[in-house]
Amino acid sequence: MKQFYIKQKVFSLSGKFTVKDQQEKDVYYVEGSFMQIPKTFSIMNAARDEVALITKKVFSFLPIFFVDVNGQEVLTIKKEFSFFKARYTIDAAGIEVEGNWWDMDFQILQHGEVVGKVNKEWFTWGDSYKVQILNEEMEAIIIALVVAIDCVKADHAAASSAAAT
Repeated sequence: MKQFYIKQKVFSLSGKFTVKDQQEKDVYYVEGSFMQIPKTFSIMNAARDEVALITKKVFSFLPIFFVDVNGQEVLTIKKEFSFFKARYTIDAAGIEVEGNWWDMDFQILQHGEVVGKVNKEWFTWGDSYKVQILNEEMEAIIIALVVAIDCVKADHAAASSAAAT
């Protein structure tokens, strides 16, 4: 089992942050496109090779995020139309998320078997998540999924604050 920590930089305009291992070494680098359309987040390994790309669909009525891992689209996160509470669905072949992913407390299952766990770390500056990888073959997909969910949450927060003004 591998364990990673994702801690976003609270005031980073460009959306840059790292994924660290238990020894606090940078393992993955995440860079968001600032003021660019479409909005993307690139996830790179220690050698700075891109392992995943998250892209927000530009012209859609409700937000849609595509997640590509190693050049192949593996999942899509879509906002569903609802009047009260925001609802999202995750479409992925054989991958399910169980738990409260809005609060970053969930398990990731592949064909019914738990392959990863995510828990929000409390009392930290900014958002920080502990990610446990139970199936190392799913490492890049799980890291990309956690970053994508966080992108969805940030996009939702930005849209909510814009609507309030």
